[in-house]
Amino acid sequence: MTGNSVSAKYTAANAIVDIYNCANSRDVIACFRRFILQYHIDTFTCGEIDLVNRKRIVFHAMEWPDRWRNYYFQSGMVDHDPVLGALDQEAGAFTWTELRGRRALSVAGTDALSKIAVEGWTDGLVVPLRRTGSHYGLVSLVVNEHYLDKHQKTDLTGVSLVFHDRMRHHVPRDGFPLPPAGLTPREIDCLRLIAQGLSDLKAGEVLGISGSTVHEHAERAKRKLDARNRAELAALATAFAIIP
Repeated sequence: MTGNSVSAKYTAANAIVDIYNCANSRDVIACFRRFILQYHIDTFTCGEIDLVNRKRIVFHAMEWPDRWRNYYFQSGMVDHDPVLGALDQEAGAFTWTELRGRRALSVAGTDALSKIAVEGWTDGLVVPLRRTGSHYGLVSLVVNEHYLDKHQKTDLTGVSLVFHDRMRHHVPRDGFPLPPAGLTPREIDCLRLIAQGLSDLKAGEVLGISGSTVHEHAERAKRKLDARNRAELAALATAFAIIP
C-alpha cells in the first residue's frame, strides 16, 4: 500500500472485501472502525443530508462521543456546520486542512473548527456523494491529533465509499442510530408499505391498525420530510435510504 506502512496490517483492499461480506450494519461498522483506527480516527458519521432543507437529515451511523452529539444538536450546529457549508464548493473528498489552506471556510466555520480542535480533533476527512440538487450522501471522519497525507486520504476515501454503500443497504433493515428525519418506527413502517403501493386500508391490515391511523402517520411523515404529496414522500424515503 502506497505511503502508509501501518495499513499493511489491514489494508484498504482487506477492509473493502470484509465490509462487502458483512451481513449487518453492526459488523460493517466494526470492520470500518478497525481500518480507520490506524489513521487516528475513532469518530465518524455516515448518512444523507439536504443542504437546503436540513430537516431531511438521516444518519446511518453516528459514532460520536455523547458530549459532542449533545452539543451538535442542542446548539443547532447542523444549520451552520462548516463541513456541510463546504460541500457544494468541493469537487470530491476534502480534508479540514485543505479547506483551511484554500481559505474556503467562513469566519464562523473557522471558529467552529478551532473549538473542535480543543477536543484534540486536529483534522478531518469529508467524503461527499452528490445526489440530485442539494441532496448529498456523506461520510465524515474526525482525526485525533494527526494530519492526513494524500495517500491516507485516498485509502480512506475508497473505503468510506464502500462503507456508505453498505450502511445504506443494511440500516433500513437493522435500525437507525437516531430517528431518520425525526420519523418514528411506526411512521417508517407505514412509509414502507405506502411506497410499495398499498392503500391506507391495506397497509393498516398488514400492520394491525386502522386505515385512518395509517393516514395520520403518513401525514406526519410528509410534514417531517417536507413532502408535497404521497409520491414525493415515497421518493424521498427511498432516496435518503429511510426504507429499503
